Amino acid sequence: MRVFLSAAFTPIVMAVLACGSAQAQSARQTPVDAFIPEPMPPSVRVVQTELDGPLFADAAGKVFYIWPAKGQRVGRTGDEMGKAPNCEDTVIKVSAGTMPPYPAGLELPEADTRPACTQVWPPFLAANDSKPVGQWNIVSRANGSKQWTYEGYPVYTSALDREAAAPVGSARIRAKGDSGNLREPIGPLADVPAQFVVVSSQTGRFLARVDGPVVYTSDKDAPNKSNCDKACLGEWQPVLAAMAAPQSRGEWGVIERSPGVRQWTFRKMPVYTRIADSVDDKYRPHGFDGSDKPGWHIAYVRLGPNIPKGFSIQDTTRGQVVADPQGRTVYTHACIDDAADMQPCDHPNQTQAYRYAVCGHSDPVRCVKNFPYVIAEKGAKSDNKTWSVVSIDPASGKFAAPGQAGALNVWAFRDRPIYTFIRDKAPGDLEGDAWGEMNGFRNGFHAIWMRDQFGLFNEETRRDQ
Repeated sequence: MRVFLSAAFTPIVMAVLACGSAQAQSARQTPVDAFIPEPMPPSVRVVQTELDGPLFADAAGKVFYIWPAKGQRVGRTGDEMGKAPNCEDTVIKVSAGTMPPYPAGLELPEADTRPACTQVWPPFLAANDSKPVGQWNIVSRANGSKQWTYEGYPVYTSALDREAAAPVGSARIRAKGDSGNLREPIGPLADVPAQFVVVSSQTGRFLARVDGPVVYTSDKDAPNKSNCDKACLGEWQPVLAAMAAPQSRGEWGVIERSPGVRQWTFRKMPVYTRIADSVDDKYRPHGFDGSDKPGWHIAYVRLGPNIPKGFSIQDTTRGQVVADPQGRTVYTHACIDDAADMQPCDHPNQTQAYRYAVCGHSDPVRCVKNFPYVIAEKGAKSDNKTWSVVSIDPASGKFAAPGQAGALNVWAFRDRPIYTFIRDKAPGDLEGDAWGEMNGFRNGFHAIWMRDQFGLFNEETRRDQ
């Protein structure tokens, strides 16, 4: 028997889709995330992105990435802080053996056409007369060229990024479990007081306290006035400002709750955390449970992009997911290969062998039957860069040539096609989630979560996220 989540989930749906509260309206209308300016090389600028917030980019708007080395079950991959880059010009054709049960030395799919790491991740090269500035420094590559680093890590662009301020090189908001060492987009610090961070999610970028709990506002409050009484304070904790904190700072302000007790406001609304979160969220930080309380809203800095017209958000037994116009859960394919340079394999420009292996026992026809593309109606368009319509050759799984016969126009999330699953029979069914290797994180399918009761937002928070 399937169990659906209660109607208490509707506050976050309304925040994302309808923007009913004043706070959500403000978040929807905000064109940019505030950030702290810092010294940068002359060719670097900051661009505003829809899901990741402000990021560093080159003069053309292509976002920058780093590849931090992290421990694997066997061996290490990625770049180490302060050392020469490990992403080189050599074409790697065999597996590294970093992910059991696969041994090292297996020939990789389409090895003869597999690109070198630097073809997928072009290094951000520095001119010979470039000088370090701020957190930006310079490292020598094996071929003698110079490459910029940020906070000690070599910096790259992505060959997959086709639009300015649209980072698709690393398509996932978060990594988990056996997902390998993903490239991470980099950006400046968010301009928030020291007690806060800004967290990226599919629903948007929201405020949280540095120790985890999500920050909320209340409909009962008025601009620059808290109406949280004794009963309210039994469940909600005002986020207090130190006496030395300024009275105002951009979109931030301070009100006096009582003599000597000062509370932060964001966009004039007093901010709080849910007291239970300090315990509950020890294992699931950034949980959205407070939004189930009538009149309480997550404090969004900026709401996420709209899902395509006709799509919906469906309750499941584990949270909320994006569904197609027929109410079927939609999935993306996540993949990173087991080579030393850990190239992504989830994009139509890349080999489809991994996807075919988990969705159709390497049979493309069976794969399309099991995980059908979500077809876009004629003339369908997106109003943002996160969602798009792409043309796919169903025989190869790659982008179709212009005017190609038999090509399918399909919906895509961050340039990757989305799919439904043959075993899902009704709205809320979720049989395709985590389908694949290593719970689908190494190579497999995942629902597009808007809210995951089992810890979607349990990712490590980088600097301003």
